[in-house]
Amino acid sequence: MQLQREHNPALNAITAYGDDYVAINFQRHDHSIFFAPEGPIQDLAIQSASELTAAHLRAFAGLDQVRQDPMAFLDDAPPARPDNAPELILIGTGQRQHFLNPAITQEVLRLGIGVEIMDTQAAARTYNILMAEGRKVVAALLIQETP
Repeated sequence: MQLQREHNPALNAITAYGDDYVAINFQRHDHSIFFAPEGPIQDLAIQSASELTAAHLRAFAGLDQVRQDPMAFLDDAPPARPDNAPELILIGTGQRQHFLNPAITQEVLRLGIGVEIMDTQAAARTYNILMAEGRKVVAALLIQETP
């Protein structure tokens, strides 16, 4: 299904999708990927929601590059979302919605980063709406390979 005729080429817009692919700026991807409105589209070497880990969510949010304060445990206040972190991570889990274990999402939720799980096509539509509104969103779209 084609989603948009016009788009800003400076932003990563989902321009089409199907059961076994997603197109970003008219470039077809037949494998799982993650991306934000700006920046590179990165390959994701998994096909199933059961393979997702807390480390994946940290990578989606860019938290691997954030230096942790070793004395933060002394502060009673909950940790704040880093300035460069997204407001929301959208995870498209393939043709069907598959929820994640709460332990996987706990760390990013504690930082004030929302996590929404839905089927990949719903995530594609939601991403485009949020991206068009100028929201800081990251999409991780799982594409199952067909045999």
